[in-house]
Amino acid sequence: MKLARKNRPLYIQVMSIIKDRILHGVYPVDSNIPSEPQLEQEFQVSKITVRNAIKALVQEGYLETSSGKGTRVVRNTSSSKLSKLKRFTEVLVEEGHQIGKRLLRTELVDNEEGTEPYRLFGPQALKVERLYLLNGHPYIHYTHYLSVGLYANGEGGANLSIQSLYDWLEEQGFVPEHYRDEFGASQAPAAVQEVLGLSAEQAILLKRSRFAYGAADELIEYSVGFYNTDMQPYVVNYEV
Repeated sequence: MKLARKNRPLYIQVMSIIKDRILHGVYPVDSNIPSEPQLEQEFQVSKITVRNAIKALVQEGYLETSSGKGTRVVRNTSSSKLSKLKRFTEVLVEEGHQIGKRLLRTELVDNEEGTEPYRLFGPQALKVERLYLLNGHPYIHYTHYLSVGLYANGEGGANLSIQSLYDWLEEQGFVPEHYRDEFGASQAPAAVQEVLGLSAEQAILLKRSRFAYGAADELIEYSVGFYNTDMQPYVVNYEV
């Protein structure tokens, strides 16, 4: 795996990837992460880069090092500044599930007039398609629409195959501060049905539309997710 040296410092990139794996159950609590030599080889970085990444995760409370026993995961939940409630994926991981992520494609697209992406971003947008897997099985299909300017600034989102979408957005200077979600039941498009491995009869799914806004209430991202809730219900928590 080759990291992009012109983005954030390499140790920060390694730290973010390891943290993402912890939060999604790839490295469960009480298990050891791969050894330093294995991480050096995977990310093609130096020993000091890996050690700095691990040190940062120890300081954040995710890892614990022990001489002769490796580096152990001790926490798998994040601290969100947006809400005291746990993220949906965190709930799943705490229940013992493993969440995998796969980048399907990133491309510059022409938005069709009258559609929500056209209303929000104009004639063109950066479109990102991702698949979430629950214990190795296709579970959620996401389509994200972002400002066309991010296509040039972020080289078309090439690094999204090795990092989270929101980490990538932060690198480009866009940090979502709050969200608005809309939920409904809808027939998934044929392409989404195929990716999720569903027949047309199974394709009435939970649809979540998300609008992510920055500190000045500017729209950063619009996304549509289709959830196969026959595999796992989607749980929404509300503060009272």
